[in-house]
Amino acid sequence: MNQLARRLGKTFALVLPVVLVLSGTLAVTRVPWAVSSSDAQVLTASAKSRDQVATEQAAKAPQEALRTRLLAELQQQDPGVALTDLQLAMARQPSLAKYCLSIARSLGRAAVAKYDGSVRRAQAWSRPVCDTAFATGVASVG
Repeated sequence: MNQLARRLGKTFALVLPVVLVLSGTLAVTRVPWAVSSSDAQVLTASAKSRDQVATEQAAKAPQEALRTRLLAELQQQDPGVALTDLQLAMARQPSLAKYCLSIARSLGRAAVAKYDGSVRRAQAWSRPVCDTAFATGVASVG
């Protein structure tokens, strides 16, 4: 039992600093990102039926279909659900990994818009998906 406790302690001592560094959102720099067309899609996606959105997504590139779906999900539920689905999508389709930062930033900007410009409320959903890209998106609006 004592050895198990020591092993767990050592594991936490090694893993915890890494997790804290990767999820550290205080070190995010503010950069005035240009507003993308995907932010405008947030408003229109919620007004369309699921069939219309599915038809449009089929015609888009996979990364844009994922972005549109996640932005709609963020509006209907919360940023945590969208970030979890982004993480799952990256695990299922590693070919989309190069778009992860861009999508996560879009989700960050959309979260601020959802909460009427409240950076603090949007930042509360931040997690280490695609490094700190979500937090960067949130900070770029604030």
